[in-house]
Amino acid sequence: MESVRLLGGEDKDLHPILEQVNENKVYLNVKRFIDVFGALVGMIIFLPIIILVVLLVKLENPKGSIFFKQVRIGKDGKEFNMYKFRSMVVDAEKRLPDLVRHNEIAGPMFKMKDDPRITRIGKFIRKTSIDELPQFWNVLVGEMSLVGPRPPLLREVKEYSAYDKQRLLVTPGCTGLWQVSGRNALSFQEMVELDLQYIKQRTIITDITIILRTVKVMILPNDSH
Repeated sequence: MESVRLLGGEDKDLHPILEQVNENKVYLNVKRFIDVFGALVGMIIFLPIIILVVLLVKLENPKGSIFFKQVRIGKDGKEFNMYKFRSMVVDAEKRLPDLVRHNEIAGPMFKMKDDPRITRIGKFIRKTSIDELPQFWNVLVGEMSLVGPRPPLLREVKEYSAYDKQRLLVTPGCTGLWQVSGRNALSFQEMVELDLQYIKQRTIITDITIILRTVKVMILPNDSH
């Protein structure tokens, strides 16, 4: 996997954040323990749901893949493959250029509430975040953490300012502060601000609180999509 260039010519913009990133070894070791333990427990607890989703996705489209693999950008701009249950039609990426004009969020991200590429099963597993369960594997191998900024796509990072790229200073997560603070109702810049707030203030208590709030969102999904 390759790495994208993290810093541009505006390095001075990063200093306020760099000085406040929590890189304490005790915190990072405890965080890693929580990640591994949480991912293993999560895989065991959600095993019946995982098996059910595998069957439903395959029944809906026997010729389609069960999992969706996508290159994402992680800590320090390093590329990795992130996994999800497939919630869209097989040729979803090819259809994207025709839908860009319907983007409902300003900035480099693409969001469309009634995305026609989403399958029937996909609508449910996306609403409840069940489609994200395969990312427990990404957590186990250390590519992701349970809590952190969501890993962006390369095409998104190419549109990032030096300020936005500060999201890549830490290991990306399955969930984060903005996911439990309004989900997709937030603008891209609001998401960035919440991610940077987390990076500056992250502690074990913060991580555990976000995990618990995420479980609540999954059980009682709002209007997320």
